[in-house]
Amino acid sequence: MRPLLVTDCDEVLLHMIGHFGEWLGEAHGIDFDVEAADFHAPLVDRSGKALAPDRVWELLDLFFEGEMRRQNVVPGAAEALARIGEEADIVILTNIGDAFHAGRVEQLGAFGISHRVLCNRGGKGVPLAALVAEMQPDVTVFVDDLAVHHHSVAKHAPDAWRLHMIAEPRLAARSPTSPHAHARIDHWDKALPWILARFAEGQAAPPLDP
Repeated sequence: MRPLLVTDCDEVLLHMIGHFGEWLGEAHGIDFDVEAADFHAPLVDRSGKALAPDRVWELLDLFFEGEMRRQNVVPGAAEALARIGEEADIVILTNIGDAFHAGRVEQLGAFGISHRVLCNRGGKGVPLAALVAEMQPDVTVFVDDLAVHHHSVAKHAPDAWRLHMIAEPRLAARSPTSPHAHARIDHWDKALPWILARFAEGQAAPPLDP
């Protein structure tokens, strides 16, 4: 069996947060402090009132419904996936609603990224474990920008290698490395050899004791 790379999309393959913030200001009069510590707290309307979490998720869905065209590819991502695809299967596991699946596939395809795309809500450990059971890879590498998903994968698919990557520099600068990740690399030029080395070794990931 071939190795398997399961990767997130936003802030791993495509930049999103900066474009989301620009759109919030233009279309909704909402200020978004990308460098704030909490994703929800920094969203305030022009009266200074913070948005409720439910409203934030509504706005994210609106963004993915009509504004995916704003997003640009993370430098080196398409080239890295092309190289990885020579020897491994690739699945893009993205936390957006099923209604946006076709748009995400088209969006990625425009940048030369054409791989299986799965939509998800919530933690990624369960769907990753299902992929491993389905595909039976020799070794699995998981890449995501959010620590919560590394925790989920560590719980449900502990044999998968976990790479914490945050491609947005403003987020990366203030985000600690997940204790449930085996490595933290924020650039694809350095992530590519790390991933290929895990494939070449062909070993399950060691347990971590954060």
